[in-house]
Amino acid sequence: MNRFFKTFLVGACAFAGGVAGTCLLNRAGSLSAQSSRPAPPPAAASTLSPLQLGERFEAVIRQTAPSIVAVEAIKPPAAGKTKPTEESGSGVIVRIDGVPGILVVTNNHVITGAKTEQITVHLANDKIVRPSRVWADAESDIAALKVDADGLVPAPLADSDRAREGNWVLAFGSPFGLNRTVTHGIISARDRGQVSLGSTIRIKDFLQTDAAINPGSSGGPLVNLDGEVVGINTAIASHSGSNSGVAFAIPINMVKRVVRQLVDKGSVARGYLGVHLAQAIEAEVALKLGLERAQGALVESVYPDTPAAAAGLRANDVVLHVDGVPIRNENHLINLIAALPVGQRVKLGVWRDQRSEQIEAVVGDWNQAQARLKVDK
Repeated sequence: MNRFFKTFLVGACAFAGGVAGTCLLNRAGSLSAQSSRPAPPPAAASTLSPLQLGERFEAVIRQTAPSIVAVEAIKPPAAGKTKPTEESGSGVIVRIDGVPGILVVTNNHVITGAKTEQITVHLANDKIVRPSRVWADAESDIAALKVDADGLVPAPLADSDRAREGNWVLAFGSPFGLNRTVTHGIISARDRGQVSLGSTIRIKDFLQTDAAINPGSSGGPLVNLDGEVVGINTAIASHSGSNSGVAFAIPINMVKRVVRQLVDKGSVARGYLGVHLAQAIEAEVALKLGLERAQGALVESVYPDTPAAAAGLRANDVVLHVDGVPIRNENHLINLIAALPVGQRVKLGVWRDQRSEQIEAVVGDWNQAQARLKVDK
């Protein structure tokens, strides 16, 4: 992450009272026609003329519009304040394989701290409903709302592992309270994790886009030219807190995995090792350690009574591989271990004292470790 940028979660909106106001899509014409409008044919953007590309955008917008919602939450007063905090963001109606019913997906930071009865969802047909149940995962910044209403239109979901740099995308949301705003751009990069966000957000594996995203867009979908959701808009990097062409979306495949566990078990099971990692390996440090590339995850310290301590990991070790998978950076290691089953044995390729070593570790239970930490405090 460029040290000169600040990264902002973009759910807050100073225009919360206007969420039900301005609509930048033609509600009367386009929304009423959506239920019978077929999905656009498979996209081949490289062969489209500017006119055809514009028509493609229009077709995707018409298909997606009925699935876009605005989300408002009333939260307890902030520290030192007496009035409740109003926050607004966006969301998308989805159906996820293995999960019963239809849900609204948004960001955890949009609704966290608010009671279920203090959350409202504004549907595309102007109907306002409250969720009957809320599931949330602070570590990935994902939330799912159970909404009971007739005529809900779920948006189709992509395989985000197939998204590539340069793919055209559309970002839907309610920036500054302007409902159903659409912007366009490309996927600028994949696997972005070196992004400083809120203290609770630990699992970061973002798609980066230059589609304009601003406060109030959090939770809205990033959609490809086949009309499929590839990600959920979450944050921007900016000097000012407004769009600067660097925005981040949670890949929809991660959203699927998290929501399945939330609905099935009420929480997300994640593995851990028990190390504190450097945010990056600087080139000078890599050369000092004898590495040819500034890749891997540098261990700054090892916590006692953890799987890492039991495995013999040490400060200044660099984890280069996990079961043969090359580790790009500290965030890649965190995500990879977090996705593994608790109790699984893994072989770590470690760079130590100018040479490679193999260490075997057993993946621990992150939730149990967190609970133990709270008890110790």
